[in-house]
Amino acid sequence: MGRIRILSDNVANKIAAGEVVERPASVVKELLENALDAGAADIRIDIETAGRRLIRIQDDGCGMLRDDALLAFERHATSKLSDVKDLLSIATLGFRGEALPSIASVSRLVLETRSAEEQTGTRVEIAGGKLLRCDEAARPVGTIISVRDLFYNVPARKKFLRSDQTELAHIGSLVTHYSLGHTNKRFELYHDGRELLHVTPVSGIRDRAFQVFGSEVTEDLIHLEPHTFELRLPPPYIPPHVRDHRTEAAEPDVAHFVLEGLITGPHIQKQNRNSVYLFVNGRLIRDKTLMHAIQAAYHNLLPPGCFPFAVLFLNCDPSEVDVNVHPSKTEVRFRHSGGVHDFVRDTLREVLMQSRPASSIPIPASPLPSRYEMPVQRAAALPFSEFSQRVEQVSMAPEDIEVETSIAQRAEELPEIVISQSQPHSVPVPQNGAPRIPSAPAAPLRRIPETHTSLGNLPAGWDYVDSLYALPDLRPLGQLHDSFIIAAGRDGLWIIDQHVAHERILFEQVLRQRAAGTVEVQQLLMPLVIQLAPSQQFEYARIADELTAHGFETEPFGQRTIAIKSAPAAIGPADIEKIVFEILDTAEAELRSASLEEVRRSVCATIACRAAIKINTSLEPKKMEWLLRALASCEYPMTCPHGRPIALRYSTKDILKSFHRI
Repeated sequence: MGRIRILSDNVANKIAAGEVVERPASVVKELLENALDAGAADIRIDIETAGRRLIRIQDDGCGMLRDDALLAFERHATSKLSDVKDLLSIATLGFRGEALPSIASVSRLVLETRSAEEQTGTRVEIAGGKLLRCDEAARPVGTIISVRDLFYNVPARKKFLRSDQTELAHIGSLVTHYSLGHTNKRFELYHDGRELLHVTPVSGIRDRAFQVFGSEVTEDLIHLEPHTFELRLPPPYIPPHVRDHRTEAAEPDVAHFVLEGLITGPHIQKQNRNSVYLFVNGRLIRDKTLMHAIQAAYHNLLPPGCFPFAVLFLNCDPSEVDVNVHPSKTEVRFRHSGGVHDFVRDTLREVLMQSRPASSIPIPASPLPSRYEMPVQRAAALPFSEFSQRVEQVSMAPEDIEVETSIAQRAEELPEIVISQSQPHSVPVPQNGAPRIPSAPAAPLRRIPETHTSLGNLPAGWDYVDSLYALPDLRPLGQLHDSFIIAAGRDGLWIIDQHVAHERILFEQVLRQRAAGTVEVQQLLMPLVIQLAPSQQFEYARIADELTAHGFETEPFGQRTIAIKSAPAAIGPADIEKIVFEILDTAEAELRSASLEEVRRSVCATIACRAAIKINTSLEPKKMEWLLRALASCEYPMTCPHGRPIALRYSTKDILKSFHRI
């Protein structure tokens, strides 16, 4: 007798359940997707003991006929596919016909359903994959599925479940995701009778985000209007001997993609990917291509390892995306992943450049306790250069803030005019190689007219500037600790980190010079010979051409030794060796998985960081004015290339609130 046997349906279903039903949240996902496919507009989910004891999902969808209710528990029984060609353009969330039989094989399941085509409904009861009864039931149109005692007959699977808090968190996250993806539907989630989520139909994603996350999150959101991308596909190859006039005139296919949603600026930094919500044609997914595109859009705007908050919807023809690549259908494969990646990256980058969101100084919502009761909360240190040291240990005295009285007096004498944004300035380098900020001509300043006599009756639009478009209007008042520029604007008080501001200016300048091939180079009188570690030698061999393009003329000089003959003009001689080592010591995982453009930006960021103004550097008033004007002309003045905020805004409204004026 042979050794190979055909498994029974019961065993096969349990094996399939191991792929589809990983935890209670997997059950919720499959049943929730079925409810959405059924056209439900009102969905209620009841959970007991984090889904171990009960998972009940009730919807007002189309329901099922009696025969369909029984057939639905057969393996690969589905109403969503009829031919293999349908796999190439799946428009529904579910399609395999595995969910219900897999769930029923590891639980005690009760299905109650009714279609509008029948006068009475159907109640089906199954335990461990075995049909117990099928009766008529009086009920409205729609479906209720109750799953009790999950994994009761598979104890090995049950013991691998995590704590109730963890399992409930997975369920809550899943329902939250789908409520964001379907703003025109009602979602209710209850755990042990306690309401966890209740959202009603709304007109847009911003309103749904307000329902789910509250006003604190939505205030920082940037609305991504629908952006369309057309990818022209070449016609299929046709051998010459079968071509005719019709095939010669064939037009190339065009794939249409639409991206919309909500994102945050670089000042909102999350420590993991859990705040990135991705939907493709309404399907909740976790996709490496899209996630990499988002990270690429925020490259040099967020610190390494940080992520934005984002809710993104990518819609395209179903034939452009394959959803049948993962048992739980959470991963997809795009037909033209490269084009999709670049479209998402460029769109997000463009929106960030246009919006220029500003970072606000956090204001406590309630009066502060005494200094002895105030809990001290310190932000985690970010991995930035040695020139971005903290200065909070320095005692603060009144003389630490230097106010240039002549500037204030001159502003009082000026008529009310609006300044124009100046062109970007270059940074000349003296003979010693240290960067020097040029003195700019005095720019006309803007005086705010007093249009009201009572601070309680503020005119409309008095606080309209809430982004970095306010930079051209700022009036520098002085420095704090010779490190931060204090500036006044129409919309409040601003604090600018002079080092990271100049770093952003130089970074974009170096990028432009690198792209145009006009990098300013200084020849060294004597070649600088440095010795490399084995790992550094490997990195040098890989990016030697990129170093040359940035102005570092190098050549091998013996075993694990290189000679540097020239360097970028903006770098002082004392920093050349440090910069080369810093570039080569960049984490291998970061560089080796990066594209050429990312490597290029990493080199530019290192050069800019070393050449920028240091902290504890006194600046003349004209130099401060030039720095603000040059920063205003940058494409991305929100953060330095490493992700640190450049400017903080203390709005007029917050100032008035703090003084109890409004």
